[in-house]
Amino acid sequence: MEDNLNHTGASTWMGLIQKLRGLGHELPALILLLLVIGFVWIFIELADEVIEGETLPIDEVLILAMRNPQDLSDPVGARWVEEIGRDFTALGGTGVLTFITFVVVGYLLLHRRYRIMTLVVIAVGGGMLLSFLLKGGFDRPRPELVPHGSYVYTSSFPSGHSMMSAVVYLTLGALLARIHPKRRTKAYIITIALITTLAVGVSRVYMGVHWPSDVLGGWTLGAAWALLCWLVARWLQMRGQVGAEG
Repeated sequence: MEDNLNHTGASTWMGLIQKLRGLGHELPALILLLLVIGFVWIFIELADEVIEGETLPIDEVLILAMRNPQDLSDPVGARWVEEIGRDFTALGGTGVLTFITFVVVGYLLLHRRYRIMTLVVIAVGGGMLLSFLLKGGFDRPRPELVPHGSYVYTSSFPSGHSMMSAVVYLTLGALLARIHPKRRTKAYIITIALITTLAVGVSRVYMGVHWPSDVLGGWTLGAAWALLCWLVARWLQMRGQVGAEG
């Protein structure tokens, strides 16, 4: 009788341990899903504030803080700082992002990562389409508070450079991190993607072509898109659809 009780107790504990292990595998996906929902919620709330004009006072303060008070056509900092601002803003341009995407697609093609390559194309292409549709839908005018430091031809909200840099750099970073086993490599890739995304967004305000709320909107929605793609990549990897290639 005692042996049966011990056997039953051991079986119960083993079952509990197995359930906890399963929960441990699902916890990262749950966190990512909550982050996606959180970023989308922030974007919706921000968009509502933008439509009502509630963000304009802080937008004006922040954009003026990056200008010489005596000459609003002159961004703060030395000439080399202004040049760096133009360099960073170029990293979020359509031409540069398209080129980088093709480079990564070529790399994945050479390594026969066909499924992850397809996911990259869908993720970047879908993000670009979403950005285009949202900018046309909100149709927010560009800031006229200071002279523009670069040529612009679309509406302001959300910032296309900020959103697409998040979509491309964070998505590519997340997907590439999925296929590298070492944590240091994963952390390096994600860190570089984050720094680049942040630098592009700040440069848009520095150049005077976007309100800070435009940039924040682009960041939040682009990050949500990248995390969603990361979830898909994780799901494929767990099913062996990604790691089996190569």
